[in-house]
Amino acid sequence: MALRSGLVAVIEHVVTEEDTAIAVGSGDVPVLATPRLLALVEAATVRAVEGELGEGHTSVGTRVQLEHRRASGIGTRVTIRAELVDVHDGTLRFEVLAEDEHGELVGHGQITRVVVERERFLTRLRARA
Repeated sequence: MALRSGLVAVIEHVVTEEDTAIAVGSGDVPVLATPRLLALVEAATVRAVEGELGEGHTSVGTRVQLEHRRASGIGTRVTIRAELVDVHDGTLRFEVLAEDEHGELVGHGQITRVVVERERFLTRLRARA
């Protein structure tokens, strides 16, 4: 595994009714739900290291710090950016940022992921079930 700081992924997403707080049960207004924003920034972290983890490896989320600062209504285009800022002993720390089509900050934070051997991880999970 030769991961390095500076890997970046950008995802663009247009808010749909399925993305709203009403749809996911996190509120009663038709705006981008915080859990949906979290899913989008996590997807960007996964994409940032796609193809870089080595054969048989994946990463799993272990820590999230996310501030959702601005409401985004249905039809709003949101751009999500994740940058790998630190790599240490298989722990990956990302800075994440989301902006709307007007350049307004929607949310930002940090996500930590850990690199694991996929089969070993799944075997240990099955053993606990």
